[in-house]
Amino acid sequence: MEKFIQAVMSANDILYHDYVLYIVLGTGILFTFWTKFCQYRALTHGVAVIRGKYDRKDDPGAINHFQALSAALSATVGLGNIGGVALAIALGGPGAVFWMWMVGIFGMALKATEVMQSMMYRNTKDPKNPHGGPMWVAKVGLKKMNPKLAKLGSFIGGVFCVTLLISTITGGNMFQAWNVAEITHSYFPTVPKIFSGIVMTLITGMVIIGGIHRIGSVTGRLVPFMCGLYLIAAMYVLFSNVGQIPEMLRLIFNCAFNPAESKGAFLGGTAGYSFLWGMKRALFSSEAGQGSAPIAHSAAKTDEPIREGVVAGLEPFVDTLVVCTLTTLVILLTGAWNRGPEAVFEKTPSLINATQVIVRDGDTERTLLGTVVEKTDQYIDFLNGNPGVGEAFLRRWPLSSVKSELKSQTYWIPETEEIPTKDRESARITGPWASNNTIFMVAKKQIVDSDTGKNLYRVYGIITPVGESLRVAWKPFESQEKNPPEMSGPEVFNDFVGAALTGHAFDRVTPGLGMWLVTICCWLFAVSTLISWSYYGEQGMIYLLGPKSVLPYKVIYCALILISTAGLIKTDIELDAITAMGTGVMLWANIPIMLIFGRETMKAYADYMHRLDTGKMKSHKYPNFVDVIEGQD
Repeated sequence: MEKFIQAVMSANDILYHDYVLYIVLGTGILFTFWTKFCQYRALTHGVAVIRGKYDRKDDPGAINHFQALSAALSATVGLGNIGGVALAIALGGPGAVFWMWMVGIFGMALKATEVMQSMMYRNTKDPKNPHGGPMWVAKVGLKKMNPKLAKLGSFIGGVFCVTLLISTITGGNMFQAWNVAEITHSYFPTVPKIFSGIVMTLITGMVIIGGIHRIGSVTGRLVPFMCGLYLIAAMYVLFSNVGQIPEMLRLIFNCAFNPAESKGAFLGGTAGYSFLWGMKRALFSSEAGQGSAPIAHSAAKTDEPIREGVVAGLEPFVDTLVVCTLTTLVILLTGAWNRGPEAVFEKTPSLINATQVIVRDGDTERTLLGTVVEKTDQYIDFLNGNPGVGEAFLRRWPLSSVKSELKSQTYWIPETEEIPTKDRESARITGPWASNNTIFMVAKKQIVDSDTGKNLYRVYGIITPVGESLRVAWKPFESQEKNPPEMSGPEVFNDFVGAALTGHAFDRVTPGLGMWLVTICCWLFAVSTLISWSYYGEQGMIYLLGPKSVLPYKVIYCALILISTAGLIKTDIELDAITAMGTGVMLWANIPIMLIFGRETMKAYADYMHRLDTGKMKSHKYPNFVDVIEGQD
């Protein structure tokens, strides 16, 4: 798995090169000016559209504007808003939030434009079940531009669908399932992560089997409820710390252009690193320019392609500028991002070379890295720092199965005994240490990390019972520097990854609030995202292999939820690498399509706005809002 993650991170260095991010942001700025600030139109005309003022039952499509927006929002307002924002702040610092806002503002133009294009070229051969998305823009648009380009258009559409499926598997599926299992297990250690995976699989399967009509119906009810619940809880935290809000806003702007200093659990970060994290997480959260949301919007009932694009512009506003900002302020105001240690050793532990043993396990030979707890003339008790999936950290090996035992010269671990008790305040908030809690300490190397601007690194470990005490199975880290690394201090930090950090922030205000609120919200957000992204991937499969591929795809999609919660992904860095790859490949495929058809889209947009401003657009009174939600307007 480590080699795979390293390969993915190498690919991400290309996918997220600074120039690529500049192009994406620049494209958003381009369409902002080209549409004469369509953000304003989204916040005014777009609201009227989703209220049903322009809905007509006989228009081609499967669901109304509100349900289409809800389906798309259920995919965007997901764990990226809870876990993704936490990742950005934990690794990139407060400055990352500023760049998230920039993506949110200019992302409104990106989202509106890509949806307009998909609506203009959607496939409505079956008016009650239309198909749309960038793949159809490429296929139909290039053929319309020049019949000789038909094959090229089909090929480009196929390439986009491949990237769509990659993103479906990573961000739409694995990120959601892993985060829910992680936070559920962190608050309820007796609940196995795989159990969460089973429940999510069953719920998702029952909904997606009904197709877009059931998806639209479920998300139309789910999205307003889950957003409202999260909004109320976040506002409670904000009012509890209202006096600190101006200072937090100053911190965000300052860290966006200046290095963020290391403090507590935060290791520091350069301004460039903040930019990178803010861009990556905002692009993942809002999906602006990614080409996914147009697939949901293409199912909307309308004969005006531009109208649905204006509605889509609301998504980044709700997702990034509202929900993500609330999460940001909760994490910053409570100090969860740069929190102090939960416990402190009496003295700073030494870093020692990990013990490497080669053992015969059945018919296979394995190399283990960790600590020898006890050794006799019959057996060896070994605390393995990097066990296989489902394998215990502490395992007794017959001495006859041990082929060799030596000290590794390149892998290091802290030399510790029983883990110290948490301080009183930390124990009040999160309870005492428990088996399988993930923790970390901070180590120093000679080489300065180019991203953080510091020479600090996290050393992760898992709390494991050894006899009647709790010890730490440290994950060995590699260092081949001439001078050996050393520990930065005796502090021990609880590792709150992704959504768990947001939950901890709520708990710091009212212990137990994060446990229930964030767990419930995570389940709601994740399930809604899993449902909508399953439809996105389904449309990609239909384009590539036809309708017969849908059922096998749905089975595989649900199986991936289980796989994601089986323990293959262990840290936030691994999680980010996988999800970032999915977003990155889609951006590379979709942005060129948007630029190629930009001029034609802007002509249609100008014509629509002219008819709207001159009163030529037919409308009617606002229908009953319940009917809008139910799709009966």
